[in-house]
Amino acid sequence: MGSITPAEMEVLIGTHMLAEEHGDPAAAVSVYTEDIEHDAVGWPGGPAVGIPAAQERYEQLVQDIRTEKSERTHTYYSENAATVEDLITCTVPGSLLGVPGNNRRITFRMLHVFEFTDGKISRENVWLDSASIVAQLTAP
Repeated sequence: MGSITPAEMEVLIGTHMLAEEHGDPAAAVSVYTEDIEHDAVGWPGGPAVGIPAAQERYEQLVQDIRTEKSERTHTYYSENAATVEDLITCTVPGSLLGVPGNNRRITFRMLHVFEFTDGKISRENVWLDSASIVAQLTAP
């Protein structure tokens, strides 16, 4: 198991994030290892393990939110890992964090920690600015 370069990481991250933005769950998980651990902190049910479980999570996600823009603000690389901060703008026709979206347009910060094995993403850890999300979805 060799190291992966930042440029190689970016190809995988870019493919994954663009697929998310376009609402394409199959393409989003195409860059994952078979034993992927998708851990969206605080998400009901805990981490999704394996491509089928991760794809099921994305299929629900694309029903609940419509990503309009993902703007990268920071990136940090380490050996076989990358930490990426994005500013996400989306519309929420479903629910997010258990709060009904009512088609509201919101913007929030998201932090991803990606780990890589054998040229693919083997773990994705996601942290959302949940306070900002809930405040925007519940504002009068």
